[in-house]
Amino acid sequence: MKKIVSIILCTMGITASAQEVLTPETLWKLGRVTAMGISKDGKSIVYKVATPSVADNKSNSKFYTIPVNGGNPVEVKETKDLLADKNVSPNGLYILSNQEVKTENVLGKDIYSDLGKADAQVYNGLDYRHWDTWNNGSHNHVFYAENKDKAQTIDIMPNEPYDSPQKPFGGDEDYIWSPDSKSIIYVCKKKAGTAYAISTNTDLYEYNLETKTTKNLTENNPGYDTNPMFSPTGNLTWLQMKRDGYEADKNDLIVRFKGIDMNLTANWDGSVDNFLWNADGKKVYFTAAVDGAKHLFEVNFPGLTKIAVTVKQITSGDFDVNDLVGFSGDNIIVTRTDMNHAAEIYSYNCKKKTWTQLTKTNDETYAKLALPKYERRYVTTTDGKKMLVWVILPPNFDATKKYPTLLYCQGGPQSPLTQSYSFRWNFSLMASQGYVVVAPNRRGMYGHGQAWNEQISKDWGGQVMDDYLSAIDDVAKESYVDKARLGAVGASYGGYSVFYLAGIHNNRFKTFISHCGVFNLESMYGTTEEVFFNNWDHGGAYWEKDNAVAQKTYTKFNPIKMVDKWNTPILIIQGGKDYRVPIGQGQEAFQAAQLRGIKSRFMLFPEENHWVLKPQNALVWQREFYKWLNETL
Repeated sequence: MKKIVSIILCTMGITASAQEVLTPETLWKLGRVTAMGISKDGKSIVYKVATPSVADNKSNSKFYTIPVNGGNPVEVKETKDLLADKNVSPNGLYILSNQEVKTENVLGKDIYSDLGKADAQVYNGLDYRHWDTWNNGSHNHVFYAENKDKAQTIDIMPNEPYDSPQKPFGGDEDYIWSPDSKSIIYVCKKKAGTAYAISTNTDLYEYNLETKTTKNLTENNPGYDTNPMFSPTGNLTWLQMKRDGYEADKNDLIVRFKGIDMNLTANWDGSVDNFLWNADGKKVYFTAAVDGAKHLFEVNFPGLTKIAVTVKQITSGDFDVNDLVGFSGDNIIVTRTDMNHAAEIYSYNCKKKTWTQLTKTNDETYAKLALPKYERRYVTTTDGKKMLVWVILPPNFDATKKYPTLLYCQGGPQSPLTQSYSFRWNFSLMASQGYVVVAPNRRGMYGHGQAWNEQISKDWGGQVMDDYLSAIDDVAKESYVDKARLGAVGASYGGYSVFYLAGIHNNRFKTFISHCGVFNLESMYGTTEEVFFNNWDHGGAYWEKDNAVAQKTYTKFNPIKMVDKWNTPILIIQGGKDYRVPIGQGQEAFQAAQLRGIKSRFMLFPEENHWVLKPQNALVWQREFYKWLNETL
């Protein structure tokens, strides 16, 4: 069943006259909703809708308000006066901001003032580049000033070669005021160069406005300390991982109460995503992955009483609860997604246990579409465990027909595979092009207990590969699966998975697609920017000959060692500014495939990073993705 019609739909933008299906062009017309907060008067929700413009190759944003109890949205030009400014101190006297500050001379023209046209860069340690930018000697610093026009700003991190907000994704959630307005709490990893690249030890620091001194509040914890927030009763709260160098450790909710750090989630077998205090400071609400979805949880705060700390899951269903916006009476305002629907704002009544959809940005578009169906399936793994596998079926699915089927390999490697909605790896779009999609919650995913999450570390090519094959083999038993037309696709660790499966799949698959995948673990270790990740997940450096764990990784689990077994067409995609999985990984894989005479294609996005973000590039990505599948599957 060639999808020539689907390809025409993708490339020409033609829509079906009766019932349409999702196409890349439609996907990139959807509005992307971001909740900004509840208005100061508590009556409205303020939100943004960013709509991609393919013609302009950028997104255009509009701002709206909608009543907290539902109603019609109203477009607004300005949001500043509608929302409380979290950067203004509680007493109203000061305001926080951040800006880049030059703290080091690494550019040749800065080191040698007489050589102003030089473009050399000189580094004495690692962290010379991160994510998609090179270190030019500037760092993010937090500033405060009196809350009046033309007030002088004061750098609370003078001359420090460290970042707050954290790079690359930190924002103003990385710094907050204390309730008494006397100090500023901020997140920072106060390490530089090579020490920075091998550590995850961020801490919470307190800067005192009167004394101009700084104190480390989490000095005793060697792992991540992030997301500071004060409770309504003034207790500092944050998220904490225990182990240095482990970016996917259990994320716990910590409350500092009367000098004691209380871990509210210590005895709960999960990992906190984000959190929000209720109005009286007696409960914390948070989101976390659980059994293939992301849901809302509640934990009580007993202080120093003998009342037990209890974590309760309070929502359920096949959807993801994402951002926590705020409270309105008994309602908590959140954003929600599922595999067929992009984010919208919802209200959940904690007493009635009922949902109300507030924004309906894309409802009109979805109403025109025949959408796929997704099913839960539980597969027994080779070590006797039960594994959740999402199976996404094409629109107007007919069980009497046979469908080409894709094994989806998730990245991370320790990231949840839930009811999220991606604008790149979109299951609804894949199924709408006529494919059955098999998406296993293999080892290394949040939502199935910490042991399940941790098993992938130092075992990249072990049990997890058996999990993949168990999933595709089980679903392939169904009569509607065309066993002669199976493919495997994935990005990042998922791209590594594709490269690895190419050497061990025993002719199960007819085609592969790997996006920004790790191909050569040795050169990856030598060029990636966050070295702590490789140290933890691979067990150490490739030159540590007495390190049995590391040597197993770099030999048995290294895709480059199995290229002699490759025999299947493969599309390799790479971002030119991806410094997490640098360009050489894709180049090495493509060169190997070409020189072995294997049908292969290399798609390079010179200005994109680990992701493809520009609308026109994204459409090239989608069109080439499905063109390749049409050619090879």
